[in-house]
Amino acid sequence: MPAATIEKKKVKKYEYTIQFSVSLPERWKGYSIINSKWEGLAIDGETGEKVVATGPLIYIRDPQWTAQTPRQDIPIMVFTLSQWDALQRGVFHIGAAPIGPCELGRNDTYVFALPARYNYSFPPGYEEVDKILKSKPLKALESN
Repeated sequence: MPAATIEKKKVKKYEYTIQFSVSLPERWKGYSIINSKWEGLAIDGETGEKVVATGPLIYIRDPQWTAQTPRQDIPIMVFTLSQWDALQRGVFHIGAAPIGPCELGRNDTYVFALPARYNYSFPPGYEEVDKILKSKPLKALESN
């Protein structure tokens, strides 16, 4: 991978600040950040599934992405340590995939994870994102 651009990101969301850095290839200069959220669902005997946990879902968008030709984003889910523990114990699940998110990194407050089957539709750029993710680009920074 060519010389990486390392940027420190502060995402102010849900009343707290999350800090991490991601090493990206030079071609990704000019990327954008899309803020969303994930929802954790639990089985409720009376009403089916209900949302029991939520958290940030941050997309790092390829600078070549257009509405005409969407490209693979780099999605990063953010969990508190207690949310991650509950997810691992099966208290809730995220989506229909038979496996859960994959941990990318953590600090003393948060776990950063890759959603299961994030690239299931194989959009343009998915191979490049896979290569970026295999290089372990995320560094979790201590929270303030």
